Amino acid sequence: MNSTDSHILYEDSDINRAAWCLKAMSHPLRLKILCVLGSNSISVQDIVEKVGTSQSNISQHLAIMRDKGILDFKKEANRVYYYIDDERVIHLIQMMRGVFCTSLPL
Repeated sequence: MNSTDSHILYEDSDINRAAWCLKAMSHPLRLKILCVLGSNSISVQDIVEKVGTSQSNISQHLAIMRDKGILDFKKEANRVYYYIDDERVIHLIQMMRGVFCTSLPL
């Protein structure tokens, strides 16, 4: 263990929250939804169009992530808009995009 490691305190609640979020995000369709959302608030209809599957399938995955505390929603008129409710998740998605979604020269 180096000297910087001894100053880092890991709270069990933080570790559990991270594991909880990563497990919920690990499904390919959920990860795609999160990438589509990014830091935006997007209607369910627009998510369906951008992700390319049925509304019932999208709604099922949105509900799972909402229950896990990753997403929240707001209603405006007859539309429901979802957004990522945790800045840490937004940051994680941005990092994953940088690592996995850019073409690296060979």
